[in-house]
Amino acid sequence: MTEPLPASVPKPAPGADSGPAPTLAAAAERQSLLAAIRARTPARLMLSRQGGSYSTAVQVGLRQDHAAAIDAVWRELEPETEWGAAFCSRWRFLKTLSAAATKEDYLRRPDQGRIFSPSSAADVAAECPPGADLQIVVGDGLSASAAAVQVPKVLPLLVAAAEVRHWTVGRPIFVRHCRVGILNHVGLLLEPRVAVLLVGERPGLRMSDSLSAYLAHRPRPGHTDAHRNLVSNIQAAGTSPAGAVERIVALVAAMMRRGISGPAIKE
Repeated sequence: MTEPLPASVPKPAPGADSGPAPTLAAAAERQSLLAAIRARTPARLMLSRQGGSYSTAVQVGLRQDHAAAIDAVWRELEPETEWGAAFCSRWRFLKTLSAAATKEDYLRRPDQGRIFSPSSAADVAAECPPGADLQIVVGDGLSASAAAVQVPKVLPLLVAAAEVRHWTVGRPIFVRHCRVGILNHVGLLLEPRVAVLLVGERPGLRMSDSLSAYLAHRPRPGHTDAHRNLVSNIQAAGTSPAGAVERIVALVAAMMRRGISGPAIKE
């Protein structure tokens, strides 16, 4: 037999726990924890779900970041448009092209991105002074977005730091459809003491504008990553331009002092 409903429900005493308060407190604590995590890392942690799927906001964010990564890979960097005519004129970039004539060739044939096209190789040999202490090369790499955003911040600081140390600096070279191995061809053509390549990193689902700096002492054909040093993750949420230049200059000085590059050179 069903119990009869009470005629009235007694009201809770003032200050007594009425039920919703613990839920609100738990929600506030969870939001505070999430904010602390987001402040420490951009990694996708503790994402909200609806049943077995991501929430709409999370799914939209994933699609947005995936689209940004694709755009960074396929984007063609135009120096005058991205950096401005004044910046390009000031630094006298020599614009060159790798042996990968198109973006499709570049993605399908990494080997073609590691050497200059014949006409660009001739331009480098004719227009750039050989034997510089520091030869700076800029490449679009796998993220033209990174080169577009970070190079104007890094290049001036790097050249200024080199001049303070009285290093001769070669004419900067911009390489379209560039792979890291282009350093070997630069070494063959110009024989710099140290070459630095500023190149866009492969984008991920959180960062699409991260730059890397690859360094090599007297690079030449046959060298691999085992002969190089790397400063990576140069972007707003990673290594700052000033911090990156400080590390690059320290590595260059160590390479010049010891006459080698690679794992034997420690930061």
